[in-house]
Amino acid sequence: MRILDIFPSHKKKKTKKVKRAASTKGVGIALSGGSARGFAHIGVLKALSENGIEPEIISGTSMGSLVGVLYAAGYQPKQIQQLVNKDPIIKMVSPAWGKNGLFKMTELRKLLEKHIKKDDFSALQKPFYLVVSNINKGKKEIISEGPLFDYVLASCAVPVVFTPQKINGTTYIDGGLYENLPASAIKKKCKKLIGVHVNYLGETKEFNGIKDIAERTFSLGIGENVKPSMKECDYLIDPPEMANFSFWDFDEADKIIEVGYNETIKMIESGKLPLKRLKKGN
Repeated sequence: MRILDIFPSHKKKKTKKVKRAASTKGVGIALSGGSARGFAHIGVLKALSENGIEPEIISGTSMGSLVGVLYAAGYQPKQIQQLVNKDPIIKMVSPAWGKNGLFKMTELRKLLEKHIKKDDFSALQKPFYLVVSNINKGKKEIISEGPLFDYVLASCAVPVVFTPQKINGTTYIDGGLYENLPASAIKKKCKKLIGVHVNYLGETKEFNGIKDIAERTFSLGIGENVKPSMKECDYLIDPPEMANFSFWDFDEADKIIEVGYNETIKMIESGKLPLKRLKKGN
């Protein structure tokens, strides 16, 4: 008789441990919301890729979910940049002429249909988690399986600006309402987590009109739910230069991408993003 047969509970515990280790990824990346500022995520991914870091698991909120889903589908950062230049996001929306939002995202859905082979999370090459806000029940939901496109659009549906997405009778809007930096979605699913926050919360000295004040107010409000998420990240990329861009600077895509790229390179060169440790995943 084997000793393990005498202690069956010990045997069961060992089996669970092996299974959990096998499901844990190396480097994960959480991409925040930020509307046009979210283009910076492309630059971050580009800089990481050039230095041999390819996140294995991705989470995204709002614009972070759009960039994230394309990356999870197998597109390289340079390809995503080419895509947003060829099909500018600002042209992906049209007037809603309704009571639930100013714009609808019909064309954005067509972009997803064109570049992702199947409307299902299973079609993605890497695990992907997105955050949406269920405003019927007043809570966040983390989605990682099943139908894909409607949930990506829901995560991008900035309140009032874009029409909400109604899915299976439930109304969803931008996940940034509850978790604009979706660190918790994958924190326990990877060994090291990189967070990318594109709404810099540092001091703003001047405001040029009501638009600037409205944007700053929105950023500070959302920023309160970001602070706990920042603490969950092992490494945080939060470019101060993002303060120079607004939520609606969709025509500045290349400049915003460059900001994300330069900040990441700067952190790598200073040792704040330790390549050796990230490559080892420990």
